[in-house]
Amino acid sequence: MAVIMQEIASYDDERPQRIRGYAWVIFALTFGLLLSDYMSRQVLSAVFPQIKADWGLSDAQLGALSGIVSLAVGILAFPISLAADRWGRVRSVTIMAAIWSVATLLCGLSHNYFTLLSARFLVGVGEAAYASVGMAILISMFPARHTSTVAGAFFAGGMIGSVMGIGFGGSLASHFGWRSAFVGMAVFGIALTVLYMMVASPARIEGKKGQSTGIRQAESLAPVRVRQVLKDLFSSPALICVYIGSGLQLFISGGLLAWLPSFLNRVYDMPLSKAGGVAAIFVLCGACGMPLCGALSDRLGRDSPRRKVLLAVTFNLTCGALLFAAFQFPAGSAQLTLIALAMFFSAGVMGPAGTMVANLTPKAIHSTAMATLALALNILGLAPGSFVTGALADRLGLAPALQLLPLASVASAIVLLIGVRYLRGARGYGANS
Repeated sequence: MAVIMQEIASYDDERPQRIRGYAWVIFALTFGLLLSDYMSRQVLSAVFPQIKADWGLSDAQLGALSGIVSLAVGILAFPISLAADRWGRVRSVTIMAAIWSVATLLCGLSHNYFTLLSARFLVGVGEAAYASVGMAILISMFPARHTSTVAGAFFAGGMIGSVMGIGFGGSLASHFGWRSAFVGMAVFGIALTVLYMMVASPARIEGKKGQSTGIRQAESLAPVRVRQVLKDLFSSPALICVYIGSGLQLFISGGLLAWLPSFLNRVYDMPLSKAGGVAAIFVLCGACGMPLCGALSDRLGRDSPRRKVLLAVTFNLTCGALLFAAFQFPAGSAQLTLIALAMFFSAGVMGPAGTMVANLTPKAIHSTAMATLALALNILGLAPGSFVTGALADRLGLAPALQLLPLASVASAIVLLIGVRYLRGARGYGANS
């Protein structure tokens, strides 16, 4: 954490107190909404055992309840982010947060599998473009040289929100039933949405045409041709490899986030509340790893985009090796320690990936660019990670299914290494690439 603070300390020295103070307030609120986003998404994992017992569901059906959110995010992130770039990012964030919060409340009111599946889809509709639009807002408010650190810190909110969703959700479910877990997450989201709506000023954050925002010269949000947007989003093989490689790595996060509580419940015979708490600690390791890996990427790869990608490859392979080693041990402290270490590096790619996408695409379409990254993360990683692991668990058992996750790290590393070859000469990079 000291590394992160050192990386961004110079920002506080360079900006007027009023401006940097407001930037940090918006960061806190945007980060808080990302917490709510993932609390609403991952609370389901904490109540898998209760829903399975109540409705007699298979692991594949449970995996679908988790994966459908990521699927909706992947499908809708691009069009909603494109709309946000045109209609206003702050206004879009408020609407999205309201949708996922109300949809989470509907999850708690569901009376059968179909209604719960439908409500979960609506959660995904609300969350579809939030991370990309929120990241675009923050990119416009902080210096470019700290993008990996800010991106890593922001995206860590996904892991921290998962921790809170699993931990608090498991506790609420143990005392009041699984429906109360969804209601609790919904109340938090609604309250934070109202606060964001009161504090975030579209004019101050996005600026008015021809005027400065006071933070960074307002970038044009004028409508652009879809064909040109698509061209910019896939302007180089390096950019495409960043999308695909990052998405493949998040397959591991999708599998672990969805199934760690059930793994602890089945293999370690932990009660629901304890399994949720222990799983939350593992996810917290991932939350710590994202900003620290991002700060390390900024520090060591500041003048070399190629080095940043190679660091991401290193993070991914380290995660895969640790996770593979973990399942060579029987149930016990050694296995749990290695899983925790693997979680630390599991999403370390996020900071470097956010930086690469930002640097390889025009500022005016950063929301859409981050949405394209989110699409890859969800379609290639989070959605299939939870569903495929559940389907394999029905056939092989949960522990053997989790043993296959490290293959995703190998695939991710191969794709990113291919992308390194195309960095030189790509948009935003020159000879130092």
